[in-house]
Amino acid sequence: TGDLLVVGETIARVGGVISDPHAQTIDAKGKYVLPGGIDVHTHFNLDVGIAVAQDDFYTGTVAAAIGGTTTIIDHPGFGPEGCSIFHQIKKYHAYAKDFAVIDYSFHGVLQHMDDQVLQEIPKLADQGITSMKVYMTYDYMFNDAMLFNVFKAAKKSGVLIAVHAEDDVLIRNLRQKYISEGKKEAKYHAKSRPVISEVDAVKRVLSQAMKADNAPVYIVHLSTGEGLSIIKKARESGQNVSVETCPQYLCLDETLYSLPNHEGLKYVMSPPLRSEKDQAELWKGLADQVIAVVATDHCPFDYKLKKKIASQDFSKCPGGVAGVEARVTLLYSRGVRDKKLTVQQFVKLMAENPAKIMGLYPEKGVIKKGSDADIIILDPQKKEVIKKRNLHENVDYSPYEGFEVYGWPCLTMVRGNIIVRDKVFIGKKGSGKFIKRKRI
Repeated sequence: TGDLLVVGETIARVGGVISDPHAQTIDAKGKYVLPGGIDVHTHFNLDVGIAVAQDDFYTGTVAAAIGGTTTIIDHPGFGPEGCSIFHQIKKYHAYAKDFAVIDYSFHGVLQHMDDQVLQEIPKLADQGITSMKVYMTYDYMFNDAMLFNVFKAAKKSGVLIAVHAEDDVLIRNLRQKYISEGKKEAKYHAKSRPVISEVDAVKRVLSQAMKADNAPVYIVHLSTGEGLSIIKKARESGQNVSVETCPQYLCLDETLYSLPNHEGLKYVMSPPLRSEKDQAELWKGLADQVIAVVATDHCPFDYKLKKKIASQDFSKCPGGVAGVEARVTLLYSRGVRDKKLTVQQFVKLMAENPAKIMGLYPEKGVIKKGSDADIIILDPQKKEVIKKRNLHENVDYSPYEGFEVYGWPCLTMVRGNIIVRDKVFIGKKGSGKFIKRKRI
């Protein structure tokens, strides 16, 4: 219990009784006053060739703000073959400027490896982009030698490498096998990306990062208990590895792929949903602080579109689900309210840890004097049922439809400006600011 004084864009005082006759007063009695959420894995405007993710930096950040997120770090899609690593960043600055309603940054995206790329990494970091993404599958996948070289260069430059860890050879072979056998339903998407594909890729990533003088590495969207076990051992042995998981891997499971009428396509994402056992192990990983971050991998495509282009073949389905709006309340409801997490652990996972890992702290991710006044007020007693019709994401379904949740934020403030009250956006388009991040 205590008062908080915001002056301009920052927090001026914390705690005790604060009296100021000129201040606007917000009564948050009986509620939690928390640092604004930070989602470090979104895909707004993402062009995957066959479709474009349906949230842009306006619709996506409005949904994020209503859900209690005040900062995002977006993962750009691939640019033209052979392009500079500045190409996509320039493009995404144009996407976000004048559209985003909350603060934002980007991860660099690495598509190939040569001397020019290695020289550009520190220059991109000079622009405040201090993390970069590599993929171990898809068209511009990195092999072990490329991983080693990029880890070495990144460590020298104070840059964090984020890795999508799935084994491409296994996935391609299994996908080809199932399709040739006429097994093209959504459940074969999951079967073509088995647990071992993540586990083997995680092992390879950790091996190359350790060889590169224990370069810092960040594993995105971990989905398996087995992968978690490997990371836990690596951390215990002193390896500099951080890991995120996502609400979908904590709240949904692989049985959804067998829903009738091609509804399983709603849940096509990579890595795929796993078993209830994996879910339980990931929750334990959060409580044990092995997993540091819950982000969303928000990448929405209409169910109508997925069904139209992939009802006869799962491999044609654009992958991804929406989640940026429900992340905070899902983590509070399924974590704190269900007694899997403390409130303090919840705040670390959704705000403080991502801020620290991604070079945003202490401006973001904490309520303390001098920090940005990015604040949410959460009512722990307020019950909601998630319904697509009540959400603001620009997509025709929610993977969490019908979920009963508690603790939806009733106020969102970004740098001292109230932009959401009672799930109504009252902010201004384009008011979000690009945040230069510190080197790791």
